[in-house]
Amino acid sequence: MTLADLDTTGAPDAAPNLAGVVPAEAIRVGTRGTLRFEGRDHGSAISYFLVNAEPGQGPDLHRHPYPETWIVFEGEARFTVGGEQFIATAGDTATCAAGLWHGFKNAGTGRLKVLGIHPSDTIIQENADEVGA
Repeated sequence: MTLADLDTTGAPDAAPNLAGVVPAEAIRVGTRGTLRFEGRDHGSAISYFLVNAEPGQGPDLHRHPYPETWIVFEGEARFTVGGEQFIATAGDTATCAAGLWHGFKNAGTGRLKVLGIHPSDTIIQENADEVGA
């Protein structure tokens, strides 16, 4: 199969678009500014959350069947990974092995912007509060 063999028109039964821009509004979650990108919908092998959080906000404990990598673009994040806590600030990269419970909160006084990279074309997540962990 070549690129010419794929229908990239975006029709419901067509293959996902192979290139292009995904507008932020198309993947925004709620009203806080967080974006959720799932690669499968766009011909990409990765997915991500771009979190834009106020002080004290951030995702609660959850886990994935794959590792996760975060890049802190702005602010200060308090990460909890496998029961341990650490602080990451703008410019830092943090990681978590597959299957570990993890989450983070904005530990600063300003906005927190963090990119959470999922090496999967879809986000697979189990929330601790839903399984009693």
